[in-house]
Amino acid sequence: MNKTLKTIISLVLLCCICGLVYLIYDSIMQPVRFNKEQAAREKVAIQQLKDIRDLQVAYKSVNNRYTASFDTLKQFYKEGQMSVLMQIGSLDDSVAVAHTNAIRKANRKITDEGLFELYKAGDKNLVFSIQNKIAVKDTLFRSRDNFSIENIDIIPFTDGQKIEMDAIVKKVSGVDVPLFEAKLPYKALLNGLDNQLRINLDADRREQGRYEGLQVGSISAPNNNAGNWE
Repeated sequence: MNKTLKTIISLVLLCCICGLVYLIYDSIMQPVRFNKEQAAREKVAIQQLKDIRDLQVAYKSVNNRYTASFDTLKQFYKEGQMSVLMQIGSLDDSVAVAHTNAIRKANRKITDEGLFELYKAGDKNLVFSIQNKIAVKDTLFRSRDNFSIENIDIIPFTDGQKIEMDAIVKKVSGVDVPLFEAKLPYKALLNGLDNQLRINLDADRREQGRYEGLQVGSISAPNNNAGNWE
């Protein structure tokens, strides 16, 4: 065997070894990359499910029930109002408390609404609380620059696939209990990632009796609107 042939064989073997090392490394790193991307996507999806929960809770505070319609939630956010308890003054301010008590004593019929009128007229030395109507969009998510009500029903990292949502009223111990749930399957959320690893993830979830994805709330049993990541 001449020197040139030996060199060629050595190079071929080196390439084979490098290729084998790469395949081994890639097989090790594939689950690592999958888990990292899964965590990144879940973080975005969980925030979205929390937003849906906040909207549903606000909607129920006004309508005494949840809704299965994202269109209804969107309209509620854009046009709805909700009551919030507004605290005026501090109970720790003894001067303001004494002043407020004096006004109530002088006018036994005055209500918190009447005190609020006095407050708006310029008397800032008052202590009371009052239910006030404010626009939903001026209350929820105001600090979130990236919040988009139009995309609240879209599964992130997809081409527009929709989140599954349902709402019912169920008898629990003889009492009507409003329930809702919103589901986001891994099959959609993790699209484009290693399909076999995603299939394995779904299988593990099924074996554990858990939903194959992310879910908030439940229409099968009250769970205080908990998320399955909590």
